Amino acid sequence: MSFPLFSRVILEQNLPDEGLVAGDLGTVVEFHPASEAYPEGYEVEFFAGNGETLAVVSVPATALRAATRQEILHARQFVTV
Repeated sequence: MSFPLFSRVILEQNLPDEGLVAGDLGTVVEFHPASEAYPEGYEVEFFAGNGETLAVVSVPATALRAATRQEILHARQFVTV
């Protein structure tokens, strides 16, 4: 699936080194086309509830899905390893 820049996406896998868990909401800020060495992916920015950037990470497209209007967000503590 492809995501337009600045679209909201949901992380589908845990990224413990970044303190991110499946279900976290992020914003696509860059697209990385597939190459011989890497699959198609995205640079995704994750924010705190106050708008502060918590992490900007490169994520394969398969680890993301589109956010939908039927979903409601919830808050959790952000803890890094």
